[in-house]
Amino acid sequence: MEAFDPAELPELLKLYYRRLFPYAQYYRWLNYGGVIKNYFQHREFSFTLKDDIYIRYQSFNNQSDLEKEMQKMNPYKIDIGAVYSHRPNQHNTVKLGAFQAQEKELVFDIDMTDYDDVRRCCSSADICSKCWTLMTMAIRIIDRALKEDFGFKHRLWVYSGRRGVHCWVCDESVRKLSSAVRSGIVEYLSLVKGGPDVKKKVHLSEKIHPFVRKSINIINKYFEEYALVDQDILGNKESCNKILALAPEIIHDELQQVFQNHHSSLQRWEHLKKVARCLNNIKSDKYGPWLEWEIMLQYCFPRLDINVSKGINHLLKSPFSVHPKTGRISVPIDLQKVDQFDPFTVPTISSICHELDAISTIEEEKGENKAESIIKHRTRDLQKDF
Repeated sequence: MEAFDPAELPELLKLYYRRLFPYAQYYRWLNYGGVIKNYFQHREFSFTLKDDIYIRYQSFNNQSDLEKEMQKMNPYKIDIGAVYSHRPNQHNTVKLGAFQAQEKELVFDIDMTDYDDVRRCCSSADICSKCWTLMTMAIRIIDRALKEDFGFKHRLWVYSGRRGVHCWVCDESVRKLSSAVRSGIVEYLSLVKGGPDVKKKVHLSEKIHPFVRKSINIINKYFEEYALVDQDILGNKESCNKILALAPEIIHDELQQVFQNHHSSLQRWEHLKKVARCLNNIKSDKYGPWLEWEIMLQYCFPRLDINVSKGINHLLKSPFSVHPKTGRISVPIDLQKVDQFDPFTVPTISSICHELDAISTIEEEKGENKAESIIKHRTRDLQKDF
């Protein structure tokens, strides 16, 4: 993939918003067929411009107005907000308290930095193929629950452009949900709880909910390769001590002996499971598979930003935005190909704009009409995932 130079971003954005941004599909999505009067007109957009100039409460009459403003402002980042009781760009003229967020898609934000306590390969904003499996598992677990447990039909998963993924649930009934109901849904989907000072973040009850069991089944498909091989979660003393802190003290001595006698994560994990299950046979308590599952969940289960999901007026980065640090486009993720998705092969604004420039040179060689035909065809290719 062609390297991205942030210094080129202003000029690249001009070309991107003029020739490549999928305005028609974008408007069709956010207008929802125009069934509800003024639905698009009451939608909030926010733009982040060069030098971190932040403009909220933007709204537009139609697709044409949106296009003109985006091409004029060349935003470095676009966020989508709620549909309000009044046009957001007129919120200062509305009587105090009357301007209210009325509905919005149910959204989820999963960020790799929230896993820094359990991934060994990277930290902060950095990602690699080893830890990206966390996002793959998150999509599979959350999407299954949204579809099967809640019956939500219209779900759009999008790569954030840097270190995470977003989900937009677009069903009409879902867009009308209150903050309280949204909070209940995200609470249902949350198992990892506690800040950086909390060592054990997952506590299972004796009766395991079907959602937990189905999530464990998904994690099982990835756990050995991801956690025991790629992350090597029992590969050294420090890592072993982190696992030890999750186990009951009654088996600490035996586990330490296991860790001394065996040296690979794979071997240590197999013996950890045996120790925990033997204890369960002699003591009437929940140490058997529960301990094993609690560790798996703490290291692999999705970590949601609750505030993003529960707030109707909360903004979230728009699909097809450009990430100003990486230059990558926030592209939709095909749920049929989640395991094959590679963030490092996602088109950058540099690659698609330079490709467009290269195609345009055909105008000099083969005639303008032929070039325009090729450009339109390539543009459709870039937009087809929406």
